[in-house]
Amino acid sequence: MKPKIFVTRMLPDHVMEKLNDHFKVNVNPNDRVLSKEEIMRGTSNCDILLCSLSDTIDSDIISCNPNLKGIVNYAVGYNNIDVKCATKLKIPVTNTPGVLTETTADMAWSLMFSVARRIVESDKFVREGKFKGWAPKLFLGADIYGKTLGIIGAGRIGIAVAKRTSGFNMKILYSDDNSNIENTIKAEKVDLETLLKNSDFVSLHVPMLPETKHLIGEKELRMMKNTAILINTSRGAVIDEKMLLIALQKNWIAGAGLDVYENEPKLIEGLIECDNVVLAPHIASASVETRTNMGMIAVENAIAIRQGKKPPQIVNGEIYGK
Repeated sequence: MKPKIFVTRMLPDHVMEKLNDHFKVNVNPNDRVLSKEEIMRGTSNCDILLCSLSDTIDSDIISCNPNLKGIVNYAVGYNNIDVKCATKLKIPVTNTPGVLTETTADMAWSLMFSVARRIVESDKFVREGKFKGWAPKLFLGADIYGKTLGIIGAGRIGIAVAKRTSGFNMKILYSDDNSNIENTIKAEKVDLETLLKNSDFVSLHVPMLPETKHLIGEKELRMMKNTAILINTSRGAVIDEKMLLIALQKNWIAGAGLDVYENEPKLIEGLIECDNVVLAPHIASASVETRTNMGMIAVENAIAIRQGKKPPQIVNGEIYGK
């Protein structure tokens, strides 16, 4: 008999086909986040749990099935899973790193252009029938060419964002205690304060860690130029959303482009009324190619677990020993 796998969200067609080749699949047919109780019911009767970043996989869920052989996360991040509990129970946890680097970098630039050139506001203006012809001051925005881009977090995605500046004659500043990218691309390493004070665009690419929570708060927002634009495609809680709202309302900064939120999917009250922010629904990796590739990596991880092998993208590899 095929081993059972519980999939919390429907994945791209090619991914589901491959899963069905190797597993008896029980998948959530509804395009919504399942409740904890629903995830527990599915997990209690499977060999492998294939979950998404929007699912909180806590110790109750992990412990509800003594025969659970693995947790496969359809995401690069895994802060949605109690990895410590899984490790204690010797349950492998996997993720899908590397695959969404270029797509997320594209999204950061998409938000940068959308905010700087006021694309969303302009689109709404035209659709509402308000466009009566060209005007000298109609939707004046900001140039990107020749400006300074500040990158906070110079990992794979931060570097990919930086590389895309080559055609825009931009100066690159970056802040990262654990990375040096000068050999990869022409950039200047500076402290966070220097970056914030001198950048026209600030793009966040740090992981969600205790030390990065509210990395951008009131003090940091006040340091930025009042013409600066803040972009976040990393994790919502890296920004203190309450203070960002005030910064947008009082024009401490010119605008922001967000793909992630502090209490996702909830937004702080008042944010959607701000015309100087572009709000995307966590779609940085949402290209057909990338989401399919993510799924294929997840399937390969699940197959390895099924075969009793160490998965290629293991988060808690210590359970396999040295």
